[in-house]
Amino acid sequence: MTAVVWKGRSERTPTMEEITEDPPTSAILLDHCHFSQVIFNSVEKFYVPGGDVTCYYTLTQHFLPRRKDWIGIFRVGWKTTREYYTFMWVTLPVDVNSDSAKQQEVQFKAYYLPKDDEYYQFCYVDQDGVVRGASIPFQFRPENEEDILVVTTQGEVEEIEQHNKELCKENQKLKDSCVSLEKQNSDMQAELQKNQEELETLKSINKKLEEKVKEQKDHWETELLQLKEQNQKMASENEKMGVRVDQLQAQLSTQEKEMEKLVQGDQDKTEQLEHLKKENGQLFLSLTEQKEHQKKLQQTVEEMKQKETTAMKKQQELMDQNFDLSKRLSENKIIYDVLQREKENMERENDLLKRENSRLLSYMGLDFDSLPYQAPTSDQGGAGQNPRLVYGNPYSGIQESSAPGQLSIKKCPTCNSDLADDIFDPTLEQQHMQSLCLNCPICDKVFPAKEKQIFEDHVFCHTL
Repeated sequence: MTAVVWKGRSERTPTMEEITEDPPTSAILLDHCHFSQVIFNSVEKFYVPGGDVTCYYTLTQHFLPRRKDWIGIFRVGWKTTREYYTFMWVTLPVDVNSDSAKQQEVQFKAYYLPKDDEYYQFCYVDQDGVVRGASIPFQFRPENEEDILVVTTQGEVEEIEQHNKELCKENQKLKDSCVSLEKQNSDMQAELQKNQEELETLKSINKKLEEKVKEQKDHWETELLQLKEQNQKMASENEKMGVRVDQLQAQLSTQEKEMEKLVQGDQDKTEQLEHLKKENGQLFLSLTEQKEHQKKLQQTVEEMKQKETTAMKKQQELMDQNFDLSKRLSENKIIYDVLQREKENMERENDLLKRENSRLLSYMGLDFDSLPYQAPTSDQGGAGQNPRLVYGNPYSGIQESSAPGQLSIKKCPTCNSDLADDIFDPTLEQQHMQSLCLNCPICDKVFPAKEKQIFEDHVFCHTL
């Protein structure tokens, strides 16, 4: 089972039981849980907000409930049992081994249920904080017509759920990547701030060194002037002070070397400062590239959301087309059945007329097969008499009096009502049959109009 954390425990609404005592939870991951020891029954696809929700569950024969076991409502995507939204303590059965003890239920009050339309599920958690059973996902939202008319197969539901889980995984990966990039950005900002502080420190040290070099250079220039004045005054004593002059020159040479070293150190610090500036520029470019990559990731997420919306719309269109085709098929089937019954009635009537005609001819001593075929005419009076008989057909009155009753009146095969042939129309008969029948739009099963309640119960069973 794959879980994605949407929100933490701090965003749920506490129940009355939580005010007195929190349920036992743990940080155990989903891989160490046993979801088959408690089975949840009769879980709806969605529950209407504002009403209490009853949770039915069954304890397996190898599982023994304990006093601190509880059932919580978790948002789909949870990772640990600490992320419950609300919970209820389970009731321990009196006799654990009885069959009635295996079937249990708890009721969640409407006040403590979620108010959004996210997907949630029931989870049975024992007193050690380990999940022992989980239900299918459901929502809290109002009922609409689509929930009654649209029928989705279990395979399509599993495929949609699998697709949603994959999207959630990919979304979580993108979120993790975004967090990692933000952390990396923060670390680079801290490092940049540290480098700027070091740069300011180096600038301060360089400034102090420059002031010190300037002061020492001024001091050296003053001392050199003094030495020149002493040299002029002591020109006469040049020979005596030669050694002193050599010492001063050696001291001056040493100081000049130190000054060169200080200047060289200043140049090294300047080069180091330039190097730090280059590194700062590279870090800024890297930060800019990361921001652009983050924008691309956000655009990818938006495109995936649009694709998901398009797929949902296309699925809805296909389901509507399937419903229309099913309805047309059921109508054609009804018309076919009506025509088939009409054909059978006509064939039965034709057989009755043939048998009656054969009986009359045999009574008259004639053979039906030996008579020439004569097409019926509109003048029933002239055609009904045999020209070979001088006094006419003595049974023509019987035949004429009995024939209209067979040809002019037709029985409805469903309600046994009379349908007159002089006003008979196939369209009217079809409308008559549709008014007497109720056709299931799902499985094409036909119900009589007087069994309307059975028909409505049958259609409602398809939505379960």
